[in-house]
This record gives sequence, C-alpha cells and structure tokens, in this order.
Amino acid sequence: MLATLNSASLQGIDAELVYVEINIVNAEDPRFIVVGLPDTAVKESSDRVLSALVNSGFKRPFARTTVNLAPGDLRKEGPLYDLPIALGILAAMNEKDGQTLFRNALNDYLIAGELSLTGATRPIRGALAIARLAKRLGKRGVLVPPQNAPEAALVDGIAVHAVGSLDLAYRFLNGEIPLPPTPPPDTAPRHADANGDFSEIKGQHALRRAVEVAIAGAHNLLMIGPPGSGKSMIAKRIPTIMPAPTLDESLEILGIHSAAGQTLTGAVPLGRRPVRAPHHTISDVGLLGGGAIPGPGEISLAHHGILFLDELPEFKRSALEVMRQPLEDGTVTISRSAGKVTLPCSFVLVSAMNPCPCGYLGDPRHECRCAPAQIQRYRSRISGPLLDRIDIHIEAPALSIAELRNEAPGESSAAIRERVQAARDRQIARFKGTAATANARMTHAQIRKYCAIDSTLGDLLQHAMEQLSLSARAYDRILKVSRTIADLAGAEKIESTHLLEAIQYRGLDRNLFY
Repeated sequence: MLATLNSASLQGIDAELVYVEINIVNAEDPRFIVVGLPDTAVKESSDRVLSALVNSGFKRPFARTTVNLAPGDLRKEGPLYDLPIALGILAAMNEKDGQTLFRNALNDYLIAGELSLTGATRPIRGALAIARLAKRLGKRGVLVPPQNAPEAALVDGIAVHAVGSLDLAYRFLNGEIPLPPTPPPDTAPRHADANGDFSEIKGQHALRRAVEVAIAGAHNLLMIGPPGSGKSMIAKRIPTIMPAPTLDESLEILGIHSAAGQTLTGAVPLGRRPVRAPHHTISDVGLLGGGAIPGPGEISLAHHGILFLDELPEFKRSALEVMRQPLEDGTVTISRSAGKVTLPCSFVLVSAMNPCPCGYLGDPRHECRCAPAQIQRYRSRISGPLLDRIDIHIEAPALSIAELRNEAPGESSAAIRERVQAARDRQIARFKGTAATANARMTHAQIRKYCAIDSTLGDLLQHAMEQLSLSARAYDRILKVSRTIADLAGAEKIESTHLLEAIQYRGLDRNLFY
C-alpha cells in the first residue's frame, strides 16, 4: 500500500518541493520509520501523527510504516510534515477502498501543517514561500493551517485552503465538504501607529534634519551625543516618518518574517516597514542569521526597514564587523553544513553612541571622567571600514534648560513624512526598471548619471576630500546624500548648498566630535 503527496522544505526564505511517500506493509514488526534526512522534529512526527489519527476518528496502521521524504539529500526541518504524513497514511490504508477522488486530489495541492495530539493543526514557518512554490509548479492550491492562510493568500493565482484539523483536510480532499479559498488580506500601505511624534522633540534641529535626510534616501545614520540628549527618543519616532513600502516590498518583508516563523498577525503588519532593535549582547549568528539550516537574522528581518543599534560601541566587535559586506551589497550569504543560502538585507542602519565611556565628553554641565586613552579605546571599537559605510554622522548635543522649557511644539511627523514620501517617490520614478529603490542603493553608473556635478562643485568636493582624507567610498556616499538633499528640495540638479550639507555630515571623518 503506497501513497505519494507533495509538501515543501524551507531553505532560507524559499521553498523546495518535497515528495512525501508512505508505504505500509504487513509485518511482524509494526514500526514507524521516517527516512530522507529528517531532523529531530521530523522524526518525532510519528507520535504526533498516530495520536492525531486516533483522536480524529481514524484507524492507525498496525503494520510497518515507512515514510520517505524525497529528495533524500535535502535536509528536512520542522513539524510541517505532520499533516501530509497523516493524509498519506490515510491514502495508503484505504488504497483498496476505491477512494480515487481523495488519492487524486493529493497530487493537486502542496500540503503543510503541524498536528497536535487531538488532530488540530498548528501554524508553520514559510507558508508564503510554499504558496509561491505551488504557483511555480502549476498546482491547484495549498493546504495550510488557518493562521498561515492569509499570508499564503497574497500569492495571486493560487487557491489557499485553511484546514483547522486533520479531519477537515481529509473530508475536503475526499469531496465530502466544500472549503472556499481564503481571500487575500488588505494590502493598502499603512504608516506606523502613533508611538510618539516628532513634534514632541525639543530642540535638536540639526539632528532632526539629518534623520529626515537619512530616511528620505535610505542612508545609514550615526548619532553621537551624551546621555539624555534625545538620541533614543528620536530613534523611536523614526517609524512615524518612514515612507510606506510598495506592494512588492511588503511581500518581501512578509516572506522573510514568515520564514522566521512569524504569521501575518505576529509579523510586521502588512503595508509597514520593519523596525528591529536588538540588544547589544546579540551574537554574530543572531545578527547575521544562521542555524543548522540557515535562517534569517536581525539584518534580514530589518529588510526594507530600520535596524537600530543603540550604544553601538557596546556591541561585540565581531558582530559589528559581519555587517560590513551586507551593508554594501544588501544581501548576506550564509554557509553551513546543511547548505548555503543568500538572504536579502537591504536595511537602513540607525545607530547611536556616546562620545566617550562616561558619556559626557564636551557636555558643558558635566565633567568628563575619561582619560584620552579610554576615549580612544572606546571609539576604536567601531572600525574604520564600518564607519566608512555610514553615510551620515551627526552630533546630538545636550539640551539647555531653556530648550527643555520651551512649550512650542516642533514640526510634526506627518509634515516630515510628506516630504520624505515625496522625495522617495522621485527616487522610485528615477530608478524604475532597475534594482535600486532609493539613492543609497545607487550603483556607480547611476551615481555618474544622476549625481553629476559641474566643475565648480567638483573642485569643492575635491578640496573637501583632500582636507578630510576621505576614501573613495566616502566620495560616492557624499554624492548620494547630496542627491537626496536635492530631492527633498525638489531640485533637478545638485547645487552647492546640497553638496556642502552632505559634506558636513561626515563628522567623524573630520574628528569634529569633541
């Protein structure tokens, strides 16, 4: 008695086809064997599946049951094979009962779901990737747990059936009950919920401007200032000025979070950009991604959004250094014994740090207690190559009492977001048909085309480069920031005011901070 049906294996954020083959033969040794390079969770499926069969009103096989997950050289991970294994057992046991409808229907769908001992289904990782795979293979649809159905339904042209139990899945495939496809959720862009507003920020006009430029062009940002200067307060309000993602960006964001095990209700709400803020004790793997079967880390979970690193020098040096290549390429390649995957990680790095270990270097109201050697060691925790990849360095000075007492509200997040969105719309139109979506993602050819400057501005930039001993990478990044400043001003060409503002954002290159 043999039955075959289709499931999938999650590799990074993509899914690959897995054939679930069930063979049941009468034998004196009624064992349940799972082969095909399964991990521990897959091997333990036998107890879950057999209990789910009995508690769902079906008979369990009292014979030797062999489950083969093909291809055999692809490592299988997680409990998503519970449902297809259980349905395959039912198909193999009823082979002689003439249930051709049920057996034929198994070939039309990709099936995935974890089973509880009662037979109810539980959510899985990667439902969106599984639905995409089903569409590529020309399948009629997918069967997934109800918690995963909304995200899978975002894939156009594939029927997504939410099955809450083994019994429901069996009766649907057997033609006993109808099961309407799950409708796709609303994909309208949404801005972040009110978690504070920029109007609440006292003073810090230069810092507010730098943040606006950074978000408008997707530039990396470093804020430097003493404790209490408002760095974290501003960072928490950055989501309120971020432009809404496009539909394609929303699907990419959701696909990564789905692969990380977050359903549509638990992941970043559809139509919003992610904001990740890991603690400084995070490991290299937690930041970069990894695992026995490589999965997304914090930099990938921040794709098309913000990665906020507070107290930047307190992060492990090795954890910061692994971000150098992803910051440059927008992707990260992770190699493990189980395989190699490439994950997207095009994010905006927003970071904050104190000017010295005690935090009060340059503060007129507090005396710095740090020796020069301590300050040097503290700042050297951030390597030059990493700092070179941060486009904007901006000071966050301590606020005066007069600024704190000022009752006049600052500019609102809505007003700033309107300018940011207008600037980002210009960039989307400019880069239409290319991989770039923002000025910070421009290639060298695009920089030459869209950031062209006349000889006078060229001489100005050359003089600044020579005086500040800037690298070639800093040269390109100054031009990119200049282009963003021009976009915010609605200017077609980069002008001297735009270029000068971009140059003054290279503060650490000039050693201006105290």
